[in-house]
Amino acid sequence: MRQPMRARDLCQALDLDPDLDLDLDIIPKNIESTPHKLKRLVDRGILSEAEPGLFSPPPA
Repeated sequence: MRQPMRARDLCQALDLDPDLDLDLDIIPKNIESTPHKLKRLVDRGILSEAEPGLFSPPPA
C-alpha cells in the first residue's frame, strides 16, 4: 500500500511525473484548491483519507 500524501506532496509528485505532462505551478493558490478536489474524490470512493489532510488510494 502506498503511503498517504498531503495535497502539497501530491502536487509535487504529479508535477515531477514526465508521463503526465502537467503544467502545475506549485504556488499557494493551486495548492489551496487541491484538498477540496481530493475530498470530492474521497466522497466518491476513489481515494480515502487516513487522517485529516492525508490522502491515499482506498483499501482493497
